Amino acid sequence: MAKHSKSIPARGLRVADQIQRDLSEIIAFELKDPRVGMITITEVQVTPDYAHAKIFFTTLKDDAEAVKNTVTALRTAAGFLRNQLGRRLHIHTLPELHFVHDNSTVRGIEMSRLIDEANATRAKDADEDPQK
Repeated sequence: MAKHSKSIPARGLRVADQIQRDLSEIIAFELKDPRVGMITITEVQVTPDYAHAKIFFTTLKDDAEAVKNTVTALRTAAGFLRNQLGRRLHIHTLPELHFVHDNSTVRGIEMSRLIDEANATRAKDADEDPQK
């Protein structure tokens, strides 16, 4: 019996999850480039035809220079990573890897700081102007 088209997105998600797990292991244990420090792969998005995979990652050091060096190193190692991924992942089309720095955690921390600051200001204003 033929599968319905609804099963394709679920397979794409499973493939993306497997790529994320495998790349995390390959980068941690097999990649020897010192420019790639401690990174975490936060998400993998795969195109429907599996031709391209966008890999989002965060770094321990989020300064601009460290991120630039990490992106350069990952792009340089993309062929090696794709080769190692091909040994683990058996799909018809192995995607090209595109690395993108994910700054959502930094933005989240900044937003949390701003909320805390606003709450502190509001509490201070409430303490200074008690209603009599």
